[in-house]
Order: sequence, then structure tokens, then C-alpha cells
Amino acid sequence: MKKVLFSMFLALSAALTFSSCAENEDDSPKNIVETAQANSSLTSLVAALNRAGLVDALNASGPFTVFAPTNEAFSAFLSANGFAALEDVPVDVLKQVLLNHVVSGEVRAANVPAEGYVKTLATFGTTSSNLSILAQKNASGVSINKDVKVTTADVLATNGVIHIVDRVIGLPTVVNHALNNANFSTLVAALTRPGLGVDYVSILSGAGPFTVFAPTNDAFAALLTELNLTSLDQVDNTTLNAVFQYHVVGNANVLAGQLTNGQEVVTLQGGKFSIDLTGGAKIVDARDRSTNIIITDVQGSNGVVHAIDRVILP
Repeated sequence: MKKVLFSMFLALSAALTFSSCAENEDDSPKNIVETAQANSSLTSLVAALNRAGLVDALNASGPFTVFAPTNEAFSAFLSANGFAALEDVPVDVLKQVLLNHVVSGEVRAANVPAEGYVKTLATFGTTSSNLSILAQKNASGVSINKDVKVTTADVLATNGVIHIVDRVIGLPTVVNHALNNANFSTLVAALTRPGLGVDYVSILSGAGPFTVFAPTNDAFAALLTELNLTSLDQVDNTTLNAVFQYHVVGNANVLAGQLTNGQEVVTLQGGKFSIDLTGGAKIVDARDRSTNIIITDVQGSNGVVHAIDRVILP
């Protein structure tokens, strides 16, 4: 009888030990890739990482912040871009799209700024200039590029953090950067004004590259005050076109670090302005007015945007 009881005790102990080990294995810390693999709503992301050859990169020590689109988000992305399946997306394109969801360092939801640009691991063309995304946080939560919402924040991993999002973050053009930031709403409204005769959205959505010096809403308000006007509607289309094209440099992706003191810049309009780096980066326009460059190197897939605090005039 003692032998039977002893045998039962051993069997029970072995079962409990196995159960404990299995539980510990399930609860063992996981890296970003392993965490995604364990989430049934992220199977498309895992498949995409494998297809793009990025699994090893996200298995590295990091830390990384990953905005992880759900399966539904990937389905919507494929449909919107005319792809029947993930396998139809060119690998080089897929790789850049996925890298545009990864930020170096661990950024938890509490540390996301109210509004600010963040560099992803995606790059512009063959350069080392990393693309920018606009991160915002308010009472409703965290969003990326205005329309991409974080639905589950702070999924912790051993080499970073995952934020699950409801859309795939597309590669932004200079137009997308303007559309995504409410501080450029006056610029967007003016650029799309009926009767201009120039389709700026189509032009600036092209291959480029373009360098855009983008006036903020406050910059346009200051211009109206300066010109003693009450609305941009009082500016005729010919003048407005000349002003817009004076803010764009064609066939160039000019980063802030490439600007030099006294440099002359030729614009799409044909006119020039100069750069003054004394006491901070500034533009001196054709009317000898000085304008501050207040945000630099908002990198897009077809060029770069720099925000300025004044409308420059040819």
C-alpha cells in the first residue's frame, strides 16, 4: 500500500512540475517578433515581416517601438493599393512600409508628445534620411499621421514596446505631411483653391524630389495683417501661384544640415532667396524680409518639408 501511495505521489509531483514548467514557458518574456507571433490579430504583420526579411532585425536587442497594424488593417491596405495578396506587394516597397512602423528606442504611450514628428527606420530613396511620422496624443489616445489610431498601447516586449494600430501607416509624400498637420490647414486650403489653374496636390505627390518651405497658419495670419487684408481670397490667382511656387525647390531634397550661410536657393517660381544661419536658420526673401525656419527635416517619400513662421514673398 505504501508503494502504491508513493507511486501516486511521484506521478502527481511530475504532473505538477510539468504543468508549472508549461505555465512558465507560456509566461516567459518574449521579444517583439515573438509577441506578435503569439497574437492572433497580428498574423499578417508576422507574414509581412517574414516576406520582407525583417524578422532578424526585430529580434535584435533594440529597443524598438513598433506600431503594429492588425490583420484587418493589412487587408484594407492591400485593397486600397490594388494588391490581391501580400505576396503581390514588391518586397522593397513592403520593407519600407514596415520600417515606417518602427522607431528606435522604447516610447510608451505616456511619453508620446501632444504633437511632434518622430523619425522611423524607413528612408528616403537610397539616402540615409529617415522618414517622419506625426505622433499626437490627446484625451482620445495616441494617433499617427492624424488618421492612424492606437487601439492597444504598451504591449511590452523584452526588446521594446508594441502599439497595435487600426491602419497601415503609408509612406508619406510632402503633400501627406501638409494634410496630416492641422497647423498647415490654411496652406492646404489655399493650395486647393478653385481657379488657381495649377494642380499642386498632383504635382507635389509626384516623384520629386521637392523641398517645401511650408508656412504655418500663424504665418498666413501674419501675412494678412502685413498686407492689410482680411482674407487670402483678396489675393488674385496669379500672385498666389507665384507665392506658392516661391516656397518650393524642385529636383532637390535639401536637409537643414545642407544649408549654408549666404546660400542662394533657386525656387520653382524662378526667383531666389538666401539663407542666413546667424542666430538660427532663416530665409531672407526677395523683399529682404527675414523668416525663421521653425521645424526642419520633416522627411517624406518624395521630398522634405521645413515649417516657416512667415510667408516668403518673391
